[in-house]
Amino acid sequence: MSGNRRKAFLVSAALVSGALLMTACQDSDKTTDTGAARGSSSATAPGDAATPSGASAAGTGEGSGAAGKGSGATGKGSEDGAGSGADTGNGGREPVGQSCGANDITWNTRSETQAGGYILISAKARPGITCVLPAALPTVAFGSDGTEAGPAEQAVGEQITLSGNTTAYAGVNPKSTDVDGGKELDSIIVAVGDDDPNPVSLKVGTITVDKPVVTNWHTSATDAVPFG
Repeated sequence: MSGNRRKAFLVSAALVSGALLMTACQDSDKTTDTGAARGSSSATAPGDAATPSGASAAGTGEGSGAAGKGSGATGKGSEDGAGSGADTGNGGREPVGQSCGANDITWNTRSETQAGGYILISAKARPGITCVLPAALPTVAFGSDGTEAGPAEQAVGEQITLSGNTTAYAGVNPKSTDVDGGKELDSIIVAVGDDDPNPVSLKVGTITVDKPVVTNWHTSATDAVPFG
């Protein structure tokens, strides 16, 4: 082989070797990248295993929601009034009605001759209303100066629930003294307690007022006579 041909062969061989070397390096890099990718894919496997944890988390969230829903049901039970009302003493409860105001009531008066003469007041709930008269004296006042009737009974009465045809009665003696004199009036002011914002004026005819007294509320007119 001549020198020129040998030299050309060596150059060609070198070029081929270089190309092979470069190809080998590229293949090596590709293999490395593929391995890394596989390694990375393998590294995400625990992430796949984390899916059940995610499901568990979702389950926990649903459980919490159910618990919240359960609490809401409990709140609704309280809102519905379970356990409300007055204790009857035997484990049961009964509804508590609203207190009566003077404007919840239909009023009537009439003059009676018994016990030296008195005014009988009757009270009925207006249609569709149920309310409670408290165990206290009705507030009865006379004249522009608001002279108020005192108690005609020593003990306080019982509260009365007004509804339908139930009627409550109170008796007013406008003059409890035996002496002459007093104020001449023809009407009285009646309210359910001192805090009633809607007292009513009731016509009673001409009466003489001097140290008036009034009974408690009663369900029987005969019990509302202001003796003494």
